[in-house]
Amino acid sequence: MDDSIEKKVLEESVDFSIFSLFLQADVVVKIVIIALLICSIWSWTIIFTKYAFLKSIMIDSNDFEDRFYSSETLSKLSKSIGNHPSHPMEAVFFSAMAHFEKMKSGFANKNFDFKKSFCENVKKEMEIVIDKEILNLQKGLNFLASVGSTAPFIGLFGTVWGIMNSFTAIGISQNTSLAVVAPGIAEALFATALGLVAAIPAVIFYNKLNNMLENVSNKLEIFSEEILVIISKEIFR
Repeated sequence: MDDSIEKKVLEESVDFSIFSLFLQADVVVKIVIIALLICSIWSWTIIFTKYAFLKSIMIDSNDFEDRFYSSETLSKLSKSIGNHPSHPMEAVFFSAMAHFEKMKSGFANKNFDFKKSFCENVKKEMEIVIDKEILNLQKGLNFLASVGSTAPFIGLFGTVWGIMNSFTAIGISQNTSLAVVAPGIAEALFATALGLVAAIPAVIFYNKLNNMLENVSNKLEIFSEEILVIISKEIFR
C-alpha cells in the first residue's frame, strides 16, 4: 500500500478530533485526561480569583496609606475604621491602635522600661496579625505549585500507558501500518499535551501571585514599622 492510499484509509477510518481521541482512549488514559482537566479548571479558578483579590488589596492598601498620612490623629483614623477592618493593612493598624488606646492615658506615670516593653508587645501583635493575613492570602497557591510540578508527570504517565497499549495492539494485529499505530500514539501524546497545558499556566501564575503576595507582605511590614515609630513618639515624648 503506497503512502497516498494509506493516508486516505487513515483519514477515513480514524477521527483525530480531541473529543474522539478521548472517547477512543483507554480507561486509564481517560482517567488521566479527566484528572488533568479538573486540575486545569481549578487552577484557572484560583488564578482569576486570587489575582483579583490581591489586586484589590494592593489598591485598598494604597488608599489607606493616603488616609493614614493625611489623617490629623491616629485616633480619628481608628474610629473611622471601626471594629471590622476590611483588608490586611487596616487589620495591622487596628491591632496596634487597640493596644495603644487602652493605655494612652496612663503612660505619663510609667517608667522607661514599661514603655519599651509596651512598644515591643505592640510590635509582636502586629507581626502576628501580618503572619495571619499572609497565611490567609496564601490559600490556593500550594495547589498551583502542586499542579505545576506534577501535571506533566501525570500526563507522561498517560502517554506511556497509551504507547504501551499501542504496541500491544501492534503485536496482536501483526500490523505495523500507520492506521494501526497512529490512533494510539495520538491518544497517548494528547495526555502529555494536556499535562503541559495544565502545568505551564499554573507555574507562571504561581510565580506571579507569589510575587504579588511578597509585595503585600513587605508593604505590611514597612507600614507596621511606621505605626510603631509614631506610637513610640507619642509614648516617649
